[in-house]
This record gives sequence, C-alpha cells and structure tokens, in this order.
Amino acid sequence: MLGQGQYDIKTVSLSKDVVQSIGGFRVLQDYDIESIPNDYEAVILIGGMTWRDENAKQVKTLVEDCYEKGKILGGICDASAFLGTVGVLNEVAHTSNDLNNLKQWAGSIYTGEKKYIAKQSVRDKNIITANGTAHMEFAKEILLALNVASEERIVDL
Repeated sequence: MLGQGQYDIKTVSLSKDVVQSIGGFRVLQDYDIESIPNDYEAVILIGGMTWRDENAKQVKTLVEDCYEKGKILGGICDASAFLGTVGVLNEVAHTSNDLNNLKQWAGSIYTGEKKYIAKQSVRDKNIITANGTAHMEFAKEILLALNVASEERIVDL
C-alpha cells in the first residue's frame, strides 16, 4: 500500500504475453501467474468466458492463497462462478450470473446455495462478487472494501 487509500495497481495473466480483448484492448501484464509478489492487498478477477478453460485452473492457487490470507478477493461475471469452483463462496453471501449455472459448473465443490443472493453485486467479509452486468456496482464494492475514499464520495461517483 502506498498511502491511505492509495494502491499501486498491477496486472497479472497466465503469461507475460500481450493479451487482447475481443474489443481490441491490449494489455501487457506486470506479472505472470508464477511471479506474483506475496505483498498484495486484493485479487480482482475480471469476467469473461475463459474461466471455463482448463488454463484457468492455474489461478486456483492464487485464489486460495488470497482467501486464506483474508485479502480482498473479487470476481465478476464468470469469474464469480470460478470462485465457486474453488470453494470460496461456500461460507459467504455472494452472487453470480445465475445460481443454477453456478451449481452446475462448480458441482459438489460448491455448497453455498443458501448464501446466494440474486443481486447485482454482493460483498461479504472480504469476498466481492457480481453478475456480468454489474460493473459499476462491482467497482463500488471494491473501492469501499479497499477504503480508497469515504463511502459518501464513492457512492457519489
């Protein structure tokens, strides 16, 4: 952490190769999955369909580490369902794109159905989840969890 409410944002991917979104947005990561430093405050997983690929399983160790250390952990869209496949949604209130889809994809690892809330975004403890249409609500919950500014200022954004 740099100062109260100030963070140095870094990007991570499975490799250090340039990643291009379907919209043409190009990103060169700061770290690959093997070189992430241990001193981080949060892991925020972006949405998209690649969470269902075999390669996504490489992120599981990072998610488990973040969860076990009590760090802020967020997932939007299919990334929220990926959190269900790792088991981190079982004990916290959460949301995703669809409960039935989450249950089907995560299988027996996911036991948190009673904690599922059909809402745009949910923050419980240090876990933040959102459905794929809730980018603003997700961002708000991340800012609040990181305490980057007063709640009044964040809500007014």
